[in-house]
Amino acid sequence: MANQFLKGRRVAILATDGFEQSELFEPKKALEAAGAEVDVVSPKEGSIKGWSGKDWGKSIDVDLMLSEADADDYAALMLPGGVINPDKLRIDEDAVKFVQKFVTAKKPIAAICHGPQVLIETGIVKGRQMTSWPSLKTDLINAGAHWVDEEVVTDQGLVTSRKPDDIPAFNKKMIEEFAEGKHDRSRSQGRSESMETHA
Repeated sequence: MANQFLKGRRVAILATDGFEQSELFEPKKALEAAGAEVDVVSPKEGSIKGWSGKDWGKSIDVDLMLSEADADDYAALMLPGGVINPDKLRIDEDAVKFVQKFVTAKKPIAAICHGPQVLIETGIVKGRQMTSWPSLKTDLINAGAHWVDEEVVTDQGLVTSRKPDDIPAFNKKMIEEFAEGKHDRSRSQGRSESMETHA
């Protein structure tokens, strides 16, 4: 990512203990390589611990407490997965309100694996083409999403992917959408990208 597509842009990564390690560390690295200033925002102070394989993994410092974070200060939002992390965030009223502000402002959002769980609480998934970890398929469909099994899907600034193996495609599309900025489109433009990347 030699090109500084995101230079001057500030991105929030919302997470707490139990995030899938690769799904936070690798997108964060890609965003920073593209020139973005990235803040790890969390309801928990100090540091949060990731999940890797079948056990706890590396920790990462929290840059800003959720209680002190203002969505207006950020151009985009990234939501990593992991089974524990999104489940905690979706029942955290302040976390949902933080995400909702990005939705209302039509700022781009990227979510991978179980990350879209949090988005269900905001209502943004209704009518959107999305993907996720397979166990979220029914939840997303019930919330009104059009679920597809593709490595990366974009729809009006919403980027979703299924699993750690999809991270390279996810990072590429996330950076493109974050560089594009706010999305105020009158119709859905959902599309999958895996056919292009594997053609």
